[in-house]
Amino acid sequence: MSKWMVSMKKSDFQATAKRFGIRDITARLLTNRGITSDEAIEMYLKGDKSLMHDPYQLFDIKKGAAIIIDEINKKSAIRVIGDYDVDGICSTFILVSGLRMFGADVDYVLPDRVKDGYGLSIKLVEDAYEAGKNMILTCDNGIAASEQISYAKNKGMTVVVTDHHEVPIDSDKEILPEADAVIDPKRRDDGSSFKEICGAVVAYKFLQVVATELGRMGESKVQDFFDEMLVFAGLATVCDVMELRDENRVIVKESLKRIADTENIGLKALINVNKLNADAMSAFHYGFVIGPCLNASGRLDLASRAMSLFLEDDYNKAVTIATDLKELNDSRKDMTVKGVDRASDLIDIEMSAGALPKVLVVFLPEVHESIAGIIAGRIREKYNRPTIILTEAAREEDEDSEGQAEKMAKGSGRSIDNYDMFAELSRVKELFTKFGGHKMAAGLSLPVSNIEELRKRLNENCSLSEEDFVPVLHLDMALPFSAVDEDLIYEFSLLEPFGNGNTKPVFAHRNVKLLSGRVLGKNRNCGKYRVSDDSGKIFEMMYFGDLESFNGFLNESFGDGAADDLYNGYTDGSMMIKVAYYPNINSYMGKNTIQMVMSDYCL
Repeated sequence: MSKWMVSMKKSDFQATAKRFGIRDITARLLTNRGITSDEAIEMYLKGDKSLMHDPYQLFDIKKGAAIIIDEINKKSAIRVIGDYDVDGICSTFILVSGLRMFGADVDYVLPDRVKDGYGLSIKLVEDAYEAGKNMILTCDNGIAASEQISYAKNKGMTVVVTDHHEVPIDSDKEILPEADAVIDPKRRDDGSSFKEICGAVVAYKFLQVVATELGRMGESKVQDFFDEMLVFAGLATVCDVMELRDENRVIVKESLKRIADTENIGLKALINVNKLNADAMSAFHYGFVIGPCLNASGRLDLASRAMSLFLEDDYNKAVTIATDLKELNDSRKDMTVKGVDRASDLIDIEMSAGALPKVLVVFLPEVHESIAGIIAGRIREKYNRPTIILTEAAREEDEDSEGQAEKMAKGSGRSIDNYDMFAELSRVKELFTKFGGHKMAAGLSLPVSNIEELRKRLNENCSLSEEDFVPVLHLDMALPFSAVDEDLIYEFSLLEPFGNGNTKPVFAHRNVKLLSGRVLGKNRNCGKYRVSDDSGKIFEMMYFGDLESFNGFLNESFGDGAADDLYNGYTDGSMMIKVAYYPNINSYMGKNTIQMVMSDYCL
């Protein structure tokens, strides 16, 4: 259970509702999300691709386009170097497809997570040079590759960077790589109206400028290409967990609108293999079904498998690749469950011996290093504490003082709102061979022998109180069940897509009487309940959370056996709770039923 906080933002909800033809409730939800000006509301509710920002706002983008056009005209051999996650794969696919359409001699390389690590490396530069490439074009990486780009320039290669990550800073001075053009909205001199775009969107905008400079933007073939690539730009935006506001929200809406009609054989195969309905896709399906399959290739195999899927034009071959990716992801999910269970066991043993540490540092040497971040996120959610999961590195990276090979650990951290993980790791940076990140997440490498010291010092330095470990649930408003109807639920669809920066609304209702219940699901992990409120009406309520904890809450609150009584129908209406929820419509055999989906509860 969380600490509930109801949003109290004020606005003239009635005036907004009347002006835009929506209900007061929906107008208030817009205010809670900071959408208050008429212009912002218009873009939020009705925005389409015509409201995407001018790509020429990006610094160096016209210069970069001129360079690539010159290289195409010279018949130069161009290599695109991306990254192994969904954003890197989509960025690479967009660039390679577009440049080939414009007549470029272009190929691509996606790094091996274990052998190459993240982004541009000296080895990748050397490989490109040895392969006779005249130019390197990066995407979703490169802004921090000053050494590697200098190496390429010394080899006489042309380099253009397209990226979206933060620019490295030294004594408040930006350290930009000495590439021929550096296109990144995070540059201080960049004039973009909205800077929080992913690498695939930067790549998309780059090609828009290339097409414009070539005088080809008006061609129907080129327009069809950019409509198709919006699907991949939106997929990358969701999977890179960019905030779904401003231009990003428009891009994702356009992507979801177009995906059912995609001409990409590989993407169609991946949708079908996962038994998804392309006409009813949501950001959830991007982030939790399609994206993980693509990411699994970079985690457990090579990201080039996912890239080859997008480039495949034979459906049967595409199905084979998509099936392999799904099986890889299923394997990744099994590995993650085992890793989470193992980490939980170690933490529970530590708890039984004393208080739970404020910062959890767990060493799982047998776990694949690529899923450390996923496990850290799950453990963080379970215990609501800053969490670092370390695994044994696949290769030895260091030597001890006597020149002997030393075992290395590599891992990822996930934080909570009140703990700046990057700042805290910076306080003990001498323990690491490498680390980086931001307030909420980090990646790190260190000798195995330093793990215990890391655990000790992070906890000694931690100033968090027990209050900080109580999760906060932000509620939009109190809304009685009886105020919800089908039209209102359909109107809430105007707020989609939901995701980071545009969360699904959460409402609260008190005095909810539990009348009866059933346990559903193959794993008996879902609860379905008949409930009523002060209006006396009967409603259907679902719960997909931790059913064991909910049943424990009922027994603790209403007496031993209360949960069993509820499921056996022996209740007298005395079990009354407060509910945090979101309303849905369940359609079954032509009949629509309103369901209240409970997300949290308390007395």
